[in-house]
Amino acid sequence: MRVALGTDHAGFALKEQIKELLIASGHSVEDCGCHDDTVCDYPDFVRPAAAAVSSGRCDRAVVLGGSGNGEAIVANRLPGVRCALCWNVETARLGREHNDANVMSLGARMVDAATALEMVQVWLATPFAGGRHAQRIAKIDQA
Repeated sequence: MRVALGTDHAGFALKEQIKELLIASGHSVEDCGCHDDTVCDYPDFVRPAAAAVSSGRCDRAVVLGGSGNGEAIVANRLPGVRCALCWNVETARLGREHNDANVMSLGARMVDAATALEMVQVWLATPFAGGRHAQRIAKIDQA
C-alpha cells in the first residue's frame, strides 16, 4: 500500500516513527513533511498528504498535529477524502470498518507513541465492512 504522511512540528517525531513502521511493514511512503521540529503550519503539509489520496496517487494517508483536529478539518476539505480523527485503537478500527476512512488523523500530544503505532497498524489492516455503511458513505459523497 502507498501511504502519504503529513504533519506539523508537533507530530514530527511520531511521523518519523510511523514512517519506520510503514517501511518495515512493506508499505511505500510519500513523506509530505514537515522534515524537522521547527515550528510550522500544519495545512502546508497535511493538504499535500490528503491530496495524494484525493488524486489517487496514494491509497491512504496519516496526518498528525498536536490534537489532530485541525489536520482532520484540512484533510476533509479535499474531494473523496474521508479523514477519521482517531484517539484509540477502537476509533481507528471503526474509522475503517464503518466509515471507509482513507485518511487517519492523530493528535501527537493526545496519544502515546506505542498506542499510535498500534492504531496505524489496525487502521491499515481493517477492511471496510460495507453493507449498511456503504449507503451512508454514498450519502456523504452526495454532499
